[in-house]
Amino acid sequence: MNEMYDMSIVTHNYGVMSVLGVILINVFMLLRAKDITKYRRFMRLFMPIGSIAISVIIFTGIVMMAAKHLEFTLANIAMIIFALAIIVLEVKRSSRLKYLNKKEQNAFSEYKIFALKVLFLEVLVTLSISFWMWI
Repeated sequence: MNEMYDMSIVTHNYGVMSVLGVILINVFMLLRAKDITKYRRFMRLFMPIGSIAISVIIFTGIVMMAAKHLEFTLANIAMIIFALAIIVLEVKRSSRLKYLNKKEQNAFSEYKIFALKVLFLEVLVTLSISFWMWI
């Protein structure tokens, strides 16, 4: 049982690093984007990768909770809330892009400002829970 728990912690840590990597790639691609159509295409292809990274974190967290006999500690509850927060932020960001009016002149630049705020909030959330668990 300890081996499963130890392996889950390692996988969980790599999952958190992959989420940070996905967020940083999203920031880079957003800053680099000039055309809304190309950016939408990129997001349609890249969004499942971010979802898989978040899913890895949630799954390994469930495995670790099961290894601990489903003990709901404050840390576990906080991680669940932070995972839900990241999912909600991603849904808001992607839905705003989906319904963005291409014909409006400043729409993409306004979306970029909104999306950068959301992405930096996701980085802050991920790093804050990681720092709290590291202490």
